Amino acid sequence: MVQIETFGIEKWMDDYQPGAKYDLAETCCASISLDDLQSLSVGEKKSIISSSKKLGYGDIRGSKELIANLARLYSRQAPSPLPEENILITSGAIAANHLLMYALVGPGDHVICHYPTYQQLYAEPTALGAEVDLWKANPDKNWSLDIEELKRLLKPNTKMIIVKSLLEGVVKIAEEKDIIVLSDEVYRPLYHSVDPQSPEFPPSLVSLGSKHTIVTGSMSKAYSLAGIRLGWIASRNSDIIEKVAGARHYTIISVSQLDSAVAAYALSDDVHDGLLSRNMNLARDNLKILDQFVINHSDVCDWVKPVAGTTAFVRFHKGGKPIDAQVLCRRLVQEAGVCWAPGDYSFGKEFKGYVRIGYVCETQVLRDGLAQTALWLQENFDALPTTEQSPCP
Repeated sequence: MVQIETFGIEKWMDDYQPGAKYDLAETCCASISLDDLQSLSVGEKKSIISSSKKLGYGDIRGSKELIANLARLYSRQAPSPLPEENILITSGAIAANHLLMYALVGPGDHVICHYPTYQQLYAEPTALGAEVDLWKANPDKNWSLDIEELKRLLKPNTKMIIVKSLLEGVVKIAEEKDIIVLSDEVYRPLYHSVDPQSPEFPPSLVSLGSKHTIVTGSMSKAYSLAGIRLGWIASRNSDIIEKVAGARHYTIISVSQLDSAVAAYALSDDVHDGLLSRNMNLARDNLKILDQFVINHSDVCDWVKPVAGTTAFVRFHKGGKPIDAQVLCRRLVQEAGVCWAPGDYSFGKEFKGYVRIGYVCETQVLRDGLAQTALWLQENFDALPTTEQSPCP
């Protein structure tokens, strides 16, 4: 039996998210309804799926319309178009990542993973028997990564490098050493500090043209449609896609036609840019609100202000010592109804005092949740323990 450790962030969300009045732990852009989605279309207001369509298995590898839309989007900043057959549809990005690990990684392999990141990306290769080293971002240097450190982590049996951001230097190293680079791009293209039309807008890793790269994505985070459970894998390397497609037969036969139809509609020419613009504006407006909260509480917290995505990692401290984030987050949700996620429980024991805050929810939820948090901190912060004062779990 494969042994795998508790999935910290998902366990915390299971325990505390459902009862929260103000969910500021969620990582998706504020969810939308089908009516909302259709209202964003600049073209003919056609139905998303015909009510007369027969709901069989559908296209096994993914709907043709959805794959065509993804291929078009991935080809926007690429030197050459991404072939449609190099995209595989899955049940969410978590399934995409699982399939890649299951198909490509095993005992005797070495994996290097950008850290901190989603726990699946390093826990699952470990459970499959691979040796995993963490390539750690430095919070004191704006969470930057050191390419020289990556070089030191390389081994003769390094099979895969897992990153959450676009790094051309990583691709160059991977090509020299014949290593696969996997980029989990679930938050792409929510680079809200850059105009989407700007030449500085980061392309997808797969758009660099290298056959050593793989990306995964989903409709959940940047596209506000977590409820349809739709993700994908894309690569310039058709051999990788075919190997993963073989592994996919053991897990899912096909993805729901209903989910695929919604995703295809959302990523169509008529809708995509409006949906992304809606979420870009939401992220920019809400980040200003969270920034003001951090400024107002700068005596007890600090952060590296996000330039993309939907989450912030904020560090709380008292007398030079990190606050016990688990106590803070547990009491905050139980007594004020505000859900945050503690960094040390969710991402690694070294992140003491850190909390993850999702800020691209409905703006009023963020305003009200932070207002309740401010009142609660005013009354309770001084009594919160630091990590040195707290008993070991």
